[in-house]
Amino acid sequence: MIALPASMRVFERGWLSSNNVLLVDDACTALVDTGYATHAPQTVALVRSALKTRPLDLIVNTHLHSDHCGGNALLQATWPCRTLIPASEASAVREWNEARLSFRATGQTCERFGFTGTIAPGAQLRLGALDWQVLGAPGHDPHSLMLYCADERILISADALWENGFGVIFPELEGESGFAEQQAVLDTISTLDVRVVIPGHGAPFTHVEQALERAFSRIAWLRADPARNARNALKVLIVFKLLEVREMSFDALLRMTGEAAAMRAAASLLKPSSEWPALLRGMIEELATHQGPLAVDGARIVARR
Repeated sequence: MIALPASMRVFERGWLSSNNVLLVDDACTALVDTGYATHAPQTVALVRSALKTRPLDLIVNTHLHSDHCGGNALLQATWPCRTLIPASEASAVREWNEARLSFRATGQTCERFGFTGTIAPGAQLRLGALDWQVLGAPGHDPHSLMLYCADERILISADALWENGFGVIFPELEGESGFAEQQAVLDTISTLDVRVVIPGHGAPFTHVEQALERAFSRIAWLRADPARNARNALKVLIVFKLLEVREMSFDALLRMTGEAAAMRAAASLLKPSSEWPALLRGMIEELATHQGPLAVDGARIVARR
């Protein structure tokens, strides 16, 4: 069991939802990241059970991918909580510009939410009676942030560092720089005195040096052949969607690949559109072997989990 301050509680979530970090002190109850939209009722139930009669006062989003902010709307409807988002995303959220936000591009959903303030690298937050420094974490997402508590040596890393890797480098799919930024974020983490990492996905961990070694190795592997990132991205987006809807026809998946910008970009980096049917069939076969996350049932693809 990893020791965390009494004011902190981590809700480790499964597929579709990011982890949620609840921080409570006398002045404020705060939740860092809120999971995916279809899991929002569960997120509310987890928070309500932990807080008892207290309301949720504040939501803090490390970034606005749907699995990190999909519970915002329901939490805001349940409690009159303030919400802090990355400053660079403010205009997109204010306008609810889904072309600039990632939801439409990934074929995912997120109910519209509002915000009351913004945070940016260099900001300081007081959460759970602890002081947190806001750090930039571009790479996986250009707007992503991390939270670092120097006194407790805790890093809330979002998708910048997991125990075994990090999130898909989405900017590279659109021809934007992302590998260099991810490398720089890992370099930054390596300079911090970190005892515990609370990742966006997976259990909190203490073997930080080993996790960094694996992450540095992975970014070098991806940079050596950008198609590796594209292939991983397409697989991740396919599995995510199937786990959300539970089953889908192959034709529907093929249509979604052409319509969702991130999926289209990833597929285009791998094969010309005329070869996408064969590309997708090959990926589905890979994901269905050895009790993988998907199965094929005639003309339909089914999620196993």
